[in-house]
Order: sequence, then C-alpha cells, then structure tokens
Amino acid sequence: MTEEQMVEYITAHGGEIYIVGGWIRDKLAGRMPKDKDYVLCKMREIDFCMLFPDAKKVGRAFPVYLLEVDGKKCEIAFARRELKHGHGYKGFTVSYNEDIAIEDDLFRRDSRMNSIAFKLPEKIIIDPFSGGEDIKNKIICATSIHFQEDPVRALRAARQAAEFDFTIEEATVKQMKECGAELRGEPAERIMNELSRALSAQTPSVFFRYLKKAALLDIVFPEIAALAGQTQPCFYHPEGDSFEHTMLILDTVAASTDDAAVRFAALCHDLGKGLTPQNMLPHHYGHEKNGIIALDRWHKRMTLPSHWYYGASFTIREHMRAARLVKFGKIVDLLIAIEKNPLGADGFCTIISADNKMLPAYLKNIHLILELFHSIDMEKRPALLKGKQIGEWLREQRVDVLASYIKNMNI
Repeated sequence: MTEEQMVEYITAHGGEIYIVGGWIRDKLAGRMPKDKDYVLCKMREIDFCMLFPDAKKVGRAFPVYLLEVDGKKCEIAFARRELKHGHGYKGFTVSYNEDIAIEDDLFRRDSRMNSIAFKLPEKIIIDPFSGGEDIKNKIICATSIHFQEDPVRALRAARQAAEFDFTIEEATVKQMKECGAELRGEPAERIMNELSRALSAQTPSVFFRYLKKAALLDIVFPEIAALAGQTQPCFYHPEGDSFEHTMLILDTVAASTDDAAVRFAALCHDLGKGLTPQNMLPHHYGHEKNGIIALDRWHKRMTLPSHWYYGASFTIREHMRAARLVKFGKIVDLLIAIEKNPLGADGFCTIISADNKMLPAYLKNIHLILELFHSIDMEKRPALLKGKQIGEWLREQRVDVLASYIKNMNI
C-alpha cells in the first residue's frame, strides 16, 4: 500500500493522518529523514481495523499498529493524552478517542522540536509550540512540564544535543534535574539504549557534559561521574582533571571511528582514576587494576554488550604499557593479544594514539608485523616438538621476526 492510498482511505472515512516526530524534525533541519511515524485523529479503532485488516496491533496501553506503507513497516498511533499517576515511564493513564486533537497529542511530547506534525494530504505543518524556531536556533526546549514525567527524556535531551550539535535551554536543564529520583528506578535497558545512541553521536562528550550539568551523571553513570575532580599531573594533562581528559579522548576517537565499541573503550580507558584515593592525587598508580573493578561494577549494574565489555577491559589493562614496552617478547605477546581483542588492531591503536598523541613504532606498523608473523612457516618447526612446545617455538620465531624487522627499519 502506498502512503497516498492509506491517506485516501483514512480521509474518506473522516479521519485525519499526520507524520510526527523525528521525520518532520529532520526534514525541517535539512537532515535526511528516516522512518515515518504516523498519528491518527478523528477515527475509532474499530473503523481503522475494518479499513486496514492487515494492520498488526503492537501497543498495549494504547492503540499502535504496524502497517506496511511504501514497502516499509510503519507505526500508526492513535492520538492520545497522558496523565501521570505513578513512577517511571509506565506510570501513566492514557486516554484516546476520536475527539483528541493533534495538538493534544503533541503537547504530551518531550521537546518542542519533536512536537511538530505534518498533515496529509495537505502537507501542512502543525507547529503549535514553535519547534521549528528551536530547530533554526539549534536549541532543545521542553514542550511543557510533562517533560519530566518520563525521566529518560532527560537522557534523550542530552543525547540529541550530542547528535545534532544543539544546546539545551537552562529551563529544560532544570527539568532534567527533576528527573533524578525516578531515573534511579528506570530499567537498565532504557539507559543502555540512550548510551548506545549517544556513543554513536557526532560529539559524544556533549551527552555526558549535559548529564553532569543536570546533576544526573552520578545517578546514571557513577563511574564516569567519579572522574570529575580527580586531578592529574598538569605537565601531561593540561586539559584538566580525569573527566576532562576522558571527554577529550572520547571525542578524539569519535572523530576517527564510528565503531561504538571503540568509543566505549575510549570512554573507559581511565575509568580506574575515579577510584584513586585523594591522598595519592594527582598520581594514579594502579589505575589499570582499579579500572577493571569500576568496569565490572558498571557491567553488573547494567549488562554491557560483550564486545564492549571485553574491548574496554583489554584497553584498560593494556593502554599504559602499550606505549612503554621495549622487550621484544612482551611486544610480541601484546601484538597477538591486540589482534584477538574485540576492538581489532585499528580500534585499539586509535585509542592509544589519542591518549598518547602518538604511536610507538611497533603499533604504527602493526599490520605489517602481524603479516610477517602469519607468514612464518609452521612446517619448519622441529618434528619432535609437542603441545605447548610448538607455541613456544612459534613465539621465538615471532620474536626473531620482530627483532629483524626493527633492525632493518632502524626503529
């Protein structure tokens, strides 16, 4: 079914249909719009089902249907009002009927830029809260006091600021602060969803900075919040404390890769500095071990994707020694471990380069060295070798290959 056909059926039976949310927001912002979501007004649910018998109902608290439009599964939701009566995102009483206007539905939404509708077939923009002006001014403003009724909206505002390079108005930051108490009880999956999307944003640090400004960082991501105020030697870190350093490395890595797992590892590389005792500052001896403790706490509280966890733990353990190794045997062992870790050689080296502002020679040439390792002819090993003796022989060959390579390259 085409969109034109769907609209024709609905309007012929007295209904009104609108495109809402991200599609119209991105269209107005000049970005490539993605999936369309529709809101339906002035139609009973029973009549909709008669018109579109193939539509699949997916909403429980209120009617939301999936319908194939122009070859894509699209959501069609009935216009609704919401009344907060409990805690969290489920603590709402929802009302929906054919008398609810599109303006009522838009009023309950989080920000003004997301409270815009596009009426079909007339192609009229319905913007009762001046969200279009916010888009022009690159600012995020809460539509109403209802913003704080779903606490995850605070994370969404911070994430969208990072995605779109927008600022958040002060009054909305204050509403974000009011979300703190309820955020403590939100399902980890909702927090994880916002974290994942924030790490894919243009400038991920903006997400964490706004959460810090709204006094939410210590509630949602206490391991990151603990980095604030943890001083470092100024000679090596003129950017400031461990939080500032982490934000700098995160954005530097984000400028080089879209891989969320690599970005997460960059975020976590100095996680252990948040556990450094105050009497040890500005030094952070042993922060590699403390970093694993902090990461494990995070993982226990909010199950992380396995490749994120293992990539971050590897980076935490190895990021300090990677730039300092000089013994060929230890370099060989690390190179093999880097190749096997979830981030891959390029991901790990991107973090080390950002953290140290350079790469040691063996990491600059890691792909070539690994290629030389793999070219070692296993058929030439002594016939009497068995079990781990074969591994020891192979390691010795790799050490010789590395030594020869470094000598020939005058590294």
